[in-house]
Amino acid sequence: MSVHDELTSVQRCLDDLSRSVGRLEQQMGSGGLEMRRVHTDADHLRESVALLREALPGLANARRPDLVAISDTPYDSTLWTDSDDEGLGARDRHAP
Repeated sequence: MSVHDELTSVQRCLDDLSRSVGRLEQQMGSGGLEMRRVHTDADHLRESVALLREALPGLANARRPDLVAISDTPYDSTLWTDSDDEGLGARDRHAP
């Protein structure tokens, strides 16, 4: 895997960790020292990964191109009614 892929994987894991910590805080309450420490540690991890991403040359501005899904369904044939068949001329006209 590339460094970009690894960092993306780490970011997903940190997002899952943040959600889990949030649910844990709802169940246990956020007032305890232990819960505050877990929450702070998770935030520090997010900040550290962000700093790591910024520190890598070329990675801060690099962005994967968006993928475009191409459907397998055939095109509507009415889209091509005004076009000529290549090399055959127009259907409703004949050669001079």
